[in-house]
Amino acid sequence: MKKIFIYTEHSKESLFERKISKEFVENTIINPDKIFESIKGRKIAQKEFNNKLLRVIYKETDKIYIVITVYYSKLERY
Repeated sequence: MKKIFIYTEHSKESLFERKISKEFVENTIINPDKIFESIKGRKIAQKEFNNKLLRVIYKETDKIYIVITVYYSKLERY
């Protein structure tokens, strides 16, 4: 079964303000370069796009991905 993506209000604002596409976010979660466990059962997926590192913080259940926030970072930072 294919999981669905749910975006929090904060993540929607982040997408708009930072000009990040949902396609990049979903690709990062499904096919990350790296993934880390985080606090409160969250995960951090990261993937390189255009010499920038996209980081996506999300929670996962059996049926959904809940995107909490997204941002670009410098490659050398992580």
